[in-house]
Amino acid sequence: MNSLSITELLQQRQLLLLGGKGGVGKTTMSSSLAVLAASLGRRVLLVSTDPAHSLSDAFARQIGAHTTMLAPNLWGLEIDPDAEAEAYLERVLAQMRRYAGPDQINELQRQLQLTRQSPGAQEAALLERLSNVIESGLENYDLVIIDTAPTGHTLRLLSLPEVMAAWTDGLLRHNKRSQHLGSVLKHLTPARSIDSLTGDPTEHHTAELSDKDKELVNTLTRRQSLFHRTRRRLSDANTTAFIFVLTPERLPILETERAVKTLQEQKIPIAGLIVNRLLPTLEDNPFWHNRRLQQDKHLLDLQHRLPHQAYCHVTLQADDVSGLEALTKMGQHLREQSG
Repeated sequence: MNSLSITELLQQRQLLLLGGKGGVGKTTMSSSLAVLAASLGRRVLLVSTDPAHSLSDAFARQIGAHTTMLAPNLWGLEIDPDAEAEAYLERVLAQMRRYAGPDQINELQRQLQLTRQSPGAQEAALLERLSNVIESGLENYDLVIIDTAPTGHTLRLLSLPEVMAAWTDGLLRHNKRSQHLGSVLKHLTPARSIDSLTGDPTEHHTAELSDKDKELVNTLTRRQSLFHRTRRRLSDANTTAFIFVLTPERLPILETERAVKTLQEQKIPIAGLIVNRLLPTLEDNPFWHNRRLQQDKHLLDLQHRLPHQAYCHVTLQADDVSGLEALTKMGQHLREQSG
């Protein structure tokens, strides 16, 4: 079994993403790694996309939507998907008002109201904000660590440009005066595949468009360029790594196996797995002895399913890991348990 080198990752990568099934300890591991990296002298930005604001819970202090200093060399930021979706749709409405006639405004507002209930709209807003945060974070910090939402949400986020393209086309179909612009947009978003939609944008023929239409095309092109740069960063093994956090139980193992396969298909580099909450050896207690035997079976199954991944095993702690002192101790534990 290969050992996951925590110190090497923290010192050599610029972007780390931690993901996994809900409730396995992603936020605790993300926070502990961030504290450890800061103690090693790296300037770290820790970002959470969890609407439950668990990052604030981990540090036992309020963080919120503005970058907050948490310790020397360490800053935190919580992105609220609901707030991002609302702000995103307001920006869309403000821009689309310029293209909709008086008889179309009501329909546009109705479509946006329906969109507010769509998970795709929230994820679209989150992707754009996260892409900007990554871009600015890599310019201003040595390391950006992202505590992602549960696995399914994260995987959908990586394929979102396709959804965004279809959603934008749907809005523009309600503007009769944008028929020619619609043909340009089809050129902007050709085949419904991730590679084509996030491919490097090319020059587009906008000579026949009005100034307002050119502005909209340029807005969409800039957004497409942003997503392209983000995808390029996510697939760069020299700067980026994805770490899965899981517990030694059947369902997290099965979910992690599927997620690893998906990210490999997306060409997202995976550094390895942090197996959290391992039971200590308690031979004199039959109950815990049997639970330990079951855990060992799950660990063997995990190694059989994902034999080429590197591992870091984390022992179940006697108390909740909350607050800077506890996170510092957990960071040192991670370092000691890794290669």
